[in-house]
Amino acid sequence: MAAPRTLPGRDAPGQATGSGTLADLRALLGDAGFGDVAKLLQSGNVVLASDLPGPAVGRAVEEAIPERLGMDVAAVVRTREEVRAVVDLDPLGEVAVDGSRSLVAFMAEPPGPGLAELLGSTEPGDDRWAVVGRELYLWCPHGQMDSPLVTALGRGRGGPVTTVRNWNTVRELAALLDR
Repeated sequence: MAAPRTLPGRDAPGQATGSGTLADLRALLGDAGFGDVAKLLQSGNVVLASDLPGPAVGRAVEEAIPERLGMDVAAVVRTREEVRAVVDLDPLGEVAVDGSRSLVAFMAEPPGPGLAELLGSTEPGDDRWAVVGRELYLWCPHGQMDSPLVTALGRGRGGPVTTVRNWNTVRELAALLDR
């Protein structure tokens, strides 16, 4: 049995991109040989089945998209078990009471020490953060626009490829993976 994997995408929903849109993503990945392709929302979040290891899934997706959609993207891949572990861990669950203001940044590889230094040197106000493996958990009770941590991250440079989802979306991805 193929192991379902999730690919939290990086691009805007239905964004016009060369010869296609992200609305074509499901068909594109099916044509590329992936099974059980399902999209969540219109943001590039995809769940699929593959016998390939995660890095090979990411490369295959990154190669298939420019061919059909005319855009260059980086895929961040997690297995069902990895997404479930993110949800189960929920290190900020004690304070994060609104899933739209709680975020998870999925990184393609573990961050270097610069991330902790950047966040640790920022006056967070009411924001909270935790780095666990390849995930950065953020609680932004006043929203992302008013978040000192999100502002600091926007100024940071040189980190791994990253895609961010709010907690509601992460939980929906986990549920879709458990189908």
